[in-house]
Amino acid sequence: MTMQTSAPLISIEDARLHYKVGGALSALRGNPPVVKAVDGVTFTIRRGESVGLLGESGCGKTSMGRLLLKLEEATGGAIRFDGEKIADLRGQALKRYRSRAQFIFQNPFDAINPRFTIRQTLSEPLENAGVPSAEREARIVSVLELVRLPEPRQYLDRYPHQLSGGQLQRVVMARALILEPDFVVADEPVSMLDVSVRAGVLNVFRDVRDRLGLTAIYISHDLALVRYVCERTIVMYLGKVMEDGPTEDIVHEPLHPYTKALVAAVPVPDPNQSHDALPIGRGAPDPRNPPSGCVFRDRCPHAFDRCGREVPELRQTGTRQVACHLFEGAD
Repeated sequence: MTMQTSAPLISIEDARLHYKVGGALSALRGNPPVVKAVDGVTFTIRRGESVGLLGESGCGKTSMGRLLLKLEEATGGAIRFDGEKIADLRGQALKRYRSRAQFIFQNPFDAINPRFTIRQTLSEPLENAGVPSAEREARIVSVLELVRLPEPRQYLDRYPHQLSGGQLQRVVMARALILEPDFVVADEPVSMLDVSVRAGVLNVFRDVRDRLGLTAIYISHDLALVRYVCERTIVMYLGKVMEDGPTEDIVHEPLHPYTKALVAAVPVPDPNQSHDALPIGRGAPDPRNPPSGCVFRDRCPHAFDRCGREVPELRQTGTRQVACHLFEGAD
């Protein structure tokens, strides 16, 4: 893997993304409910680092990815990319950022214009970036070879419906890589694919990331996949970070009660081995009305009075940071 420097490529400080919901009547009354999709998230990502964002559906991981790519305007906080605050980017500076930071979408069947051939799909970002037309086809073929699409020229004049899911996801990956970005956000890029082709696409993702020295965020609810592609994992729940640390440490010795539940939920490929009941309560609460104090307290088997009064801070605990009152005062 590419050597990392100490200077972070991405710095997130108290990032927030809040949505007002509830329709016209709530708006007229002046008290629309607010969903805090991302609420006070702080972390950094070093150059060349591969980070997993892990959590259940609705935990805020995709919203965090969209904030990082400036696909959403933050409600508060600051996000810096290579030292520049992305909220301030305009004009050519924003266009350069769009070239350096790319998104690999979850559903390859919806991510590409069905009326475009593969050639047109991959030519469009090159045209927008001002790459001369004479150079485009060579760039297209090269990037398709990079994502291991065999004999890529045979696909250039095909339409998306003429490709399999695995082939199409490689094209989606190629489109994200064709401008040679520094940073990629991959939002569950294999969840829509057959199990038989997932390993191949994940291997391509890992190989390309390492060969190009990409800084990458991999969004998933599947700890096994995150473990396969990421050296570091950030666990989110209801818009907040619960735990952040080396993936192998999180897998072998989870600290936060929510992380423990996620690890316990990983399926075991043995039909004769039964799972104990998960060590947490009912499903996630209504995000419009989260619990006071620690947002996880109503599902936590270790909750006590303080959990309802105070929001736990993210504190260093060994190799990790953990947001839990149980670990306050730990080294």
